[in-house]
Amino acid sequence: MTTQVIVLNGGSSSGKSGIVRCLQAVLPDPWLAAAIDSLVDSMPASLRSSDTGIEFTADGGVNLGAEFLRLEAAWMEGVAATARAGVGVIVDDVFLGGPESQERWRKALVGLDVLWVGVRCEVPVAEGREIARGDRARGMAASQAELVHRGVVYDLEIDTTHAESLDCARSIAARVA
Repeated sequence: MTTQVIVLNGGSSSGKSGIVRCLQAVLPDPWLAAAIDSLVDSMPASLRSSDTGIEFTADGGVNLGAEFLRLEAAWMEGVAATARAGVGVIVDDVFLGGPESQERWRKALVGLDVLWVGVRCEVPVAEGREIARGDRARGMAASQAELVHRGVVYDLEIDTTHAESLDCARSIAARVA
């Protein structure tokens, strides 16, 4: 089968977004990007600071409520429908629930050929990126760095600590059938 979906999972500021842009440049066909950050940004403001939606704590924690999970499930089905329609999709996600998060994606993507990629980055480097970005609560990168990978199974793991996004994208593209 031909890879239809590439799922990148990594903590905040691990380098996923840069890799997505580089993958779009190096893959021979057009691929769409589907980022969890875009989903959050598309939600009503009332759900971006609510116990039913998504809450960001001062120490970098993230709490997901029932309404967020409902909307996320619909988004996942939309991503899967796009891939089933013949368009490659690169997912940029943060598996806060570890294997449970991966299982939600597995259910949505059933029948599709998926390349699962773990994106790792050493905490001090991710923390530096977090500060440079200026749009994340301090502590998010450190709290997510290992949490999002526990119990998750990958086809490929990359480490962005000392690697450029383009080199990481080329490694991933080499695995796309």
